[in-house]
Amino acid sequence: MKAEILAVGTELLLGDILNTNAQFLAQELANLGIEVYYQTVVGDNPQRLKDTIFHAFSRADLIITTGGLGPTEDDLTKETAAEYFGERLILDERALGRIRKYFDRTGRVMTENNVKQAMVPEKNGIVLYNDNGTAPGIIMEKNGKMIVMLPGPPRETIPMFQNQVKPYLAKKQEFTFVSRILRVAEVGESAMEERVKDIIDAQTNPTIAPYAKDGEAILRITAKARDEEEANRLIDPVAAVLKERLGDAVYGEGETDLETVVAEQLLQKQLTLAVAESCTGGMIASNLVEYPGISAALVEGCVTYSNEAKMHRLGVKAETLEKYGAVSEETAKEMAEGIARTSGADIGVATTGVAGPESSEGKPVGLVYIAIAYKGKTEVYTCHFVGKRNKIRERAAYTALNRLRKVINDEA
Repeated sequence: MKAEILAVGTELLLGDILNTNAQFLAQELANLGIEVYYQTVVGDNPQRLKDTIFHAFSRADLIITTGGLGPTEDDLTKETAAEYFGERLILDERALGRIRKYFDRTGRVMTENNVKQAMVPEKNGIVLYNDNGTAPGIIMEKNGKMIVMLPGPPRETIPMFQNQVKPYLAKKQEFTFVSRILRVAEVGESAMEERVKDIIDAQTNPTIAPYAKDGEAILRITAKARDEEEANRLIDPVAAVLKERLGDAVYGEGETDLETVVAEQLLQKQLTLAVAESCTGGMIASNLVEYPGISAALVEGCVTYSNEAKMHRLGVKAETLEKYGAVSEETAKEMAEGIARTSGADIGVATTGVAGPESSEGKPVGLVYIAIAYKGKTEVYTCHFVGKRNKIRERAAYTALNRLRKVINDEA
């Protein structure tokens, strides 16, 4: 089955609202084994909407729309689809009753135009009643073509799809597609692909696809099978080979992130951490604080930006700063050791560098030193990042977390 995702709304075209529905639906359809070749956004214009839907059906068997099911005159998704299928819309008393109850429950006054939302196809239509809003969704199917119309707000779209549409579509699929993601840190997409290209080329089922995402790379392994259990049996050996080839660059699987993995490492091993940040300005601590319960591991986070702070708070020697500068291997080492010593933490992590936009102390923009003090030993890493100021800071914080992950793993 070939599908197209169609988002309706001028606010999406203008960039006022981010189209997160399309991302969600694309992922869900891929998991169902439904191929998505196009994603389209169209404004609230009757003729353009009609042209878009009719054109989409010329290249797809299934269209999933979001938006355009509201009570106003420019909400015309349902009416346009009914025209394509030659359907007459009639009032659904159950839908109308649910809309009235929704208004009563929220203490709002229902206006007459909301009745429009309760109009549904007379014959070839399935009504998807909305537990999280007013507009019901609708499935229309005829002559090998299907349209699934969902409301626009994600808090309505997502549960309606998961609870009602997904089971309906799954019954029409002979096979299921299961994907597993391997997350790779500090290896670019092209470098990662080069290291595993022979494995990728040798696979037909499962398939392997490399992607770049937010400073890291991922490998998506997708298997086609009759059920999830069979798919996982196909994926397991391929994932094992990839992890063996990439080694400790693979930091996790599935829907996780680096800060979560590091936080779980610290908590599982009952290790405490303190962070002294200069160029990253608190980003490392902030990322870790996203994890609930991290207070059991994260003792302290200090932004020691000035030389005075480095000396007074961390005990960095004045002669070190004078001889080597604030951005140096020697200063980073003393920062990490100082924050571990003064906080009493098991591990001290420090960053110091030049985020830009101009060089400092004769050091180039993008030069960052990351130090990790642990078990009487301090490792200092020299990094060179490119990009604008915030991107350099983000990359430095990410790299510090990844180096911390590796240090903890090496001590396992």
